[in-house]
Amino acid sequence: MKILLLEDDALLRKLMVEHLNEKYETVTFDNGEDALEYLYENRVDLALLDINVPGLKGDELLKILRKEHNTTPVIFITSNDSSSDVKKGFDIGCDDYIKKPFEFEELDARIEHVKRIYGLEEKIKIGDFLFDPTRHILLKENETIHLTPKASEILHYLYTHKVVTKEDLIANIWSYDEVPSEATIRSYIKTLRKIFPNIKTIRGSGYEFEPL
Repeated sequence: MKILLLEDDALLRKLMVEHLNEKYETVTFDNGEDALEYLYENRVDLALLDINVPGLKGDELLKILRKEHNTTPVIFITSNDSSSDVKKGFDIGCDDYIKKPFEFEELDARIEHVKRIYGLEEKIKIGDFLFDPTRHILLKENETIHLTPKASEILHYLYTHKVVTKEDLIANIWSYDEVPSEATIRSYIKTLRKIFPNIKTIRGSGYEFEPL
């Protein structure tokens, strides 16, 4: 699992990275502009964004991501503690909050909470299959189906969201400089439909993973 950390406090950033690297791959930034540029070109599983950093702030960065259909889970790090600040963060599209100062035990708990919501690093029951998104495989009794990394990411995204547009898939699966053609997306969907025929096309909207 890959985590992006945006934090301008050098000491706190160092301590958080040392802690996070015990379990995760972590990339760090001290300003929002560099973090946003990285997210345009790379995919992460979770972003920890300090709201009050120089330049492009964490909440402004998240606004840009959500406007561009990027649904990467986000936990805000903030020293603001008013209920209006918390509400504003959730309205923008964050998934959780952690308020400074905090213990790493609380940070771990909030990360685990988001991991459970999105099925990060866990096997997911999909019909008769167990889906392992980190190894890109589907398991069924003695049968193992190997997926390409992109097909695996698309399946995971479809399963964890309601109706998914082509724009959603492009923004969340591909990097900024490798935009796929519609034919490429249709090819991946066709491959996944051979296994899960309940992936339906919603005319004018996109795709939906109907309950099995």
